[in-house]
Amino acid sequence: MPATVVVGTQWGDEGKGKFTDLVAKEMELVVRYQGGHNAGHTLVVDGESFALQLIPSGVLYDHITPVIGNGVVVDPKVLLAEMDMLTSRGVDCTTLKVSGNAHLIMPYHQELDALHERHLGDGKLGTTKRGIGPAYADKSMRVGLRVQDLTDPKIFRQKLEVVLGYTNQVLTKVFNRLPVDADELAALYLNEYAPRVIPHIGDAISIVHGALEAGQGVLLEGAQATFLDLDHGTYPFVTSSNPVAGGACTGAGVGPRDIERIIGIAKAYVTRVGSGPFPTELFDEVGDHLVEVGREYGTNTGRRRRPGWFDAVMMRHAVRINSLSEIALTKLDILDGLETLKVCVAYDIDGKRVEHLPYHQSDLHKATPIYEELPGWGTDISAVTKPAELPKNAADYIAFLEDQCGAPVRLVGVGPGREQFLDRAA
Repeated sequence: MPATVVVGTQWGDEGKGKFTDLVAKEMELVVRYQGGHNAGHTLVVDGESFALQLIPSGVLYDHITPVIGNGVVVDPKVLLAEMDMLTSRGVDCTTLKVSGNAHLIMPYHQELDALHERHLGDGKLGTTKRGIGPAYADKSMRVGLRVQDLTDPKIFRQKLEVVLGYTNQVLTKVFNRLPVDADELAALYLNEYAPRVIPHIGDAISIVHGALEAGQGVLLEGAQATFLDLDHGTYPFVTSSNPVAGGACTGAGVGPRDIERIIGIAKAYVTRVGSGPFPTELFDEVGDHLVEVGREYGTNTGRRRRPGWFDAVMMRHAVRINSLSEIALTKLDILDGLETLKVCVAYDIDGKRVEHLPYHQSDLHKATPIYEELPGWGTDISAVTKPAELPKNAADYIAFLEDQCGAPVRLVGVGPGREQFLDRAA
């Protein structure tokens, strides 16, 4: 049975957790393929909310093996705290597997993250300061420590001495900070974290391919989203990995032919956290409505998200980049109270109508959205479970987005709850 990928198609916070959870119930394996604990998602089960950062959504199902893939960067302190939280609430984490090839986030990564952001001044990126970027940088520089190194104290200490030989020079001579004590850090990771993490370390590649070869369902779950992708996003205001569907291949160790279904998660409007271009951003009462009714505050950071109208130009690009087989539309219910809706169908750039995403950052920064207006539906749709029950204007809005984006909208979310959705293919 080929794998399924779930990927965000905007700037994150699209509600991937809800639909990943929905699709996961049909699977035996759910694999997180990139990112770190800078990506939070919230699941609501029987009225109870679960805020996850690292552990794949499938952990809430007894029949699923959750796997943290090689493309993820792991802070063991955060991982263990998340496991403890879930265990205290009756969720079994004993089946969790962590790829030995995933890289470790160290305390000096977080310190460097904050220092870099501070020294960027007005050009700051809006990082979460969780050490994600510096951890990936060390991985690229081939001085990173991997999860498997926790099983070999000698190797761990050798690698730590190598990286600190450079990192302590940066901390002390560039930023005037105290050096990191290698012995103290090794003791923390080897004596406190390793005994609890080691039982979960596994050969993720063999686990994933064993499931595929057995005909089991495998779901590959991305964090962040398409326009935060290091290569395809609004650089430099991006994350440090590849959330796009192609990143699932490298981050989980599968080939393109192992993937059949690619579900793009899109919010019925758009939000963004941190700095960067945002053509449809709203600064009026409609934007405030989207933030307050949609509870648009970061799961991890609590930061207010920047709101805007749905951008079909972006979405068409996301369909291309990810080869989406379908779209799952979230938070349609947040638009219930609006009389008129707008959808960006093109940009005006220097007086020219542009219907594709400009490759040049300067063009995107000065792009003015060209909107189509649609009537709202003015009624609560949170109890709708079948397409036929949708108000006509809501159904027309979905159909319009579908036509503009060039991919079918199959799943539609109408509330935060696990069962608050409808399947247009049913």
